[in-house]
Amino acid sequence: MELPVAEPGPVRSEGLLLQCPYCDSEAMHKLAQLLLPGLAAVCIDCTTGDLFRKPSVVAVDMRKEMVDYVTQRSETFISDSLIESEASQDEEKEMPEDPFEVVSIFMDDFSSTKRNIIGHVSGWLMSDSREDKIDDFVQEMEMTRFWPLERREAIAEVLLKNVDLKTKYHCPEKYENEQRLADHKAQCSFRPVTCPNDGCRAKVSVRCMTDHDSACLFKILTCEQSCEKRLMRRDMDRHCVTVCPMRPMKCPFGCDSSFPERNLEQHCSEFLQAHLLKVLKAIHKKGFTDEGFKDHALLLEKQDIDGKLGKSREVRSLTNVVKNLEAKMKDGGSS
Repeated sequence: MELPVAEPGPVRSEGLLLQCPYCDSEAMHKLAQLLLPGLAAVCIDCTTGDLFRKPSVVAVDMRKEMVDYVTQRSETFISDSLIESEASQDEEKEMPEDPFEVVSIFMDDFSSTKRNIIGHVSGWLMSDSREDKIDDFVQEMEMTRFWPLERREAIAEVLLKNVDLKTKYHCPEKYENEQRLADHKAQCSFRPVTCPNDGCRAKVSVRCMTDHDSACLFKILTCEQSCEKRLMRRDMDRHCVTVCPMRPMKCPFGCDSSFPERNLEQHCSEFLQAHLLKVLKAIHKKGFTDEGFKDHALLLEKQDIDGKLGKSREVRSLTNVVKNLEAKMKDGGSS
């Protein structure tokens, strides 16, 4: 079921046509994620070595300048690309068609104009120290909500539509009146819908919903190890490793066996004789022959009225039960 989401208004394009406003929400989100590290890089590069300025001090001005720069570049991107392709025979010099790569180039170009003397040193640009500082400043801006994701997505939507040369990530349809546009929007494959999985607030284009659903962390799934539990995808790994009764385990007594954890009791019951022999050999070492160990194990089972041997689930507990039984047998024999 598609839940209602806020719809953007129509965009009046050239020739008085109304253009469909929808674009690929996943791509828009991905592009928005590039903006914060891009801004952090600019702020770090232009303040490195400056004792009087910190990245946080210049962030507001750099954000405005960067947004203005990449937006202006994006607005002329298609026309510039067409001119370059006609004028140049060298395919390697042509601008890429991938929107994410294009916007990254815009941000790198802007960043290069803001670097101070240290920022232009190639060793600094490739250093781990620079990357660490960029990562730290990104985290600082996220914690303070300096540039919230929803605001970055609004900018990313504009950039995506401007540089999506082959209209792979946005709808190119245009109509002469609002009624025809409204009819189209109701069926547009780029129209946003809210993920129907409880707890997930993601808004995804209809065309991307299948891919989103196949990776959504809030999707309810049956256990991958075939137990009866149904749980969210995000909890699956922890469940399978820690509490799933079907998680595989090796025999705690050193048998060359592997089985679901829920079958441990059955395994310990079926292989009690083999487990007893391993424990007895560890306790008595050379005190018995092989046949003597087998006879002693049988005798212990006869003396185990309460069935504690079969209830032991690991070496230490079985060893304690064996020693207690042997003590009782010794006391009974001496009396």
